[in-house]
Amino acid sequence: MDAITIVGAGGIGCAVGYAFAASGAEVTFVESDAAKVAHGLDHGVAVDRRPRLPARFIHFDDWRPSGDDVVWLCTKCYDNAAVLARLPAGVTVVPVQNGFDRQLEGLGHTAEGIAAFVSECRPHETITRITRAGKLYLGLRGGAAESRLSAWADRLRRAGLFGVRLVSDSRPYKHSKLMYNAAISPLAAAAGLDNGQLLADSLARRLFFRVLQENHAILRGAGLPLGTVGPLRPAIVAAILRRPAVANALAWAFYPSLRGTYCSMAGDIVKGRTEIDNYTGHLLRLAGNRPCPLNRRVYEVIKRLEHRREVPGVAVLRELED
Repeated sequence: MDAITIVGAGGIGCAVGYAFAASGAEVTFVESDAAKVAHGLDHGVAVDRRPRLPARFIHFDDWRPSGDDVVWLCTKCYDNAAVLARLPAGVTVVPVQNGFDRQLEGLGHTAEGIAAFVSECRPHETITRITRAGKLYLGLRGGAAESRLSAWADRLRRAGLFGVRLVSDSRPYKHSKLMYNAAISPLAAAAGLDNGQLLADSLARRLFFRVLQENHAILRGAGLPLGTVGPLRPAIVAAILRRPAVANALAWAFYPSLRGTYCSMAGDIVKGRTEIDNYTGHLLRLAGNRPCPLNRRVYEVIKRLEHRREVPGVAVLRELED
């Protein structure tokens, strides 16, 4: 089994790294937060109430990867440029990210993971918790084969933290995850709501449903196949959204599993950088001249909030109404 390097000791990085470590793999975490590195060196990595496991932690500034490394890229997309600039030729990169980054796409990596579970890491610590169950979809990107894919999947399954599904092509699953993330993250982050409140608040829910419909239309209009990353196929979700009474009823069915969970963009606006270009920006590029007015307004509002580092609030949602 190859040694595994996890770049980004956040919620997903700690969960994936813990699963590998629990299987007996040699795991190194690379992280730019010095406090988190110190915590990992002292306490190892932990998920929920499971026993802490030892792992190697190294600050990003001190990381010197070799061409034989297997790097699981679990950073946010805005950190990709710094990571990719550090990689020598020959490194195997397996991204587990929600957004689409053109520089990463140009790398030509053969495999990637799409996390349909939610994992939230404590600030400056290497302890995370799975706040919403789901699978990791692990597959090829339509290119060359990766002989280690099955072995990685087997290793990850042993911990029992999340389901692992091997897929022949990861891209349809990533497109579907984008359909949801590009609706949830900008609205919840701008309004300062958790994911459950996005369904409980009537205005937030109405906007969420409309953005979701636009996202589905953009992806289908671009001719992109969509995989199923939740209980319902994207086409069924789109059909439900055309029936407001049914959609509102189902929202309350999903509310308990989302209550108290936060989107990956939460807290980023006040830091002055978000993944909006990798979420909504990517959808707008796919849409071209096709109409998607709400996505365009969402993009403009998030960019303004990001530039001004404004504190999120529900008043932002009223700006997005017609």
